Amino acid sequence: MIPAIIWLYWTGDTTWGTVLLVWSAVVGTLDNVIRPVLIRMGADLPLLLILSGVIGGLIAFGMIGLFIGPVLLAVTWRLFLRMGT
Repeated sequence: MIPAIIWLYWTGDTTWGTVLLVWSAVVGTLDNVIRPVLIRMGADLPLLLILSGVIGGLIAFGMIGLFIGPVLLAVTWRLFLRMGT
C-alpha cells in the first residue's frame, strides 16, 4: 500500500493518496486489534499471549504466520499447562 500512496502523491493526486493512507491506517489498526480478540473468543488463552503469537508468527513465517503463530503458541500453552498439573 505504501508504494501506491507514494505514487499517488508523486503524480499529484493528493486526494486519493490521502484517502488510501487513511483507509490503510484504519483497516490495519482494526485488523491488529480485532484479530486477537476474535481468536480469543475461540481459545481460552490470555489476550497478550494471542497477540504475541500473531506478531511472532508474522515475523517468523510471514503472512501465513498470522494463522500458524497463534496455533503453535496455543498448543505450546496447553502442553505447558498439562506438564504443570
